[in-house]
Amino acid sequence: FISFANCGLPYYIGGEIKEKSELTLQTPESFRARFNVDVRNFTEVISINKSEKTVTAINLKTGRQYRESYDKLILSMGAEPIKPPIKGIDSDRVFTLRNIPDTLRIKNHIDKKSPNSAVVVGGGYIGVEMAENLKLAGLDVTIVELADHLIGPLDIEMASEVHRYIRRKGVELVLSNSVKEIEEVGDKLIVKLNDGSIETDMVVMAV
Repeated sequence: FISFANCGLPYYIGGEIKEKSELTLQTPESFRARFNVDVRNFTEVISINKSEKTVTAINLKTGRQYRESYDKLILSMGAEPIKPPIKGIDSDRVFTLRNIPDTLRIKNHIDKKSPNSAVVVGGGYIGVEMAENLKLAGLDVTIVELADHLIGPLDIEMASEVHRYIRRKGVELVLSNSVKEIEEVGDKLIVKLNDGSIETDMVVMAV
């Protein structure tokens, strides 16, 4: 996937966006046709020769290696969601959301495991959108946020309106609190906080 509607990812999970194809904005073929840009997906650059101005790449499907020359080289290799170093964060019932494969993992988990509840850790834009859409998917949802209000750029007066709206939708808010540990107990997760704990079926890290 080279180009996708990242703001739409939670809404595919919640069911407002019905087709996975609606998340994809461009393909390598459409990028070439529209912008004359040669996009080589499934390809990894494994070395850079600065003196000769070449890179060595490998096609991950065929194993073929080749060199490509350049005049200017831009490194733009993306990023990964933050996963705090807390015990239990690598459970297969703890998810992050950044790209389409992440989205499909969450959607598949909900469809196959039918969880009843979820904890969303982080009350920024992604966290709030995930909470909304998990609620639409039929789960009981709690947001845990370290700060005293959701959506950090908002001041507390505006954020209070968001809090009221979210609570009216049936989403629980736990503010000024943080996660210390996630413990697997049978088919449940115990999210241990600095103050208290929450039993849940799945966790989405959106910090």
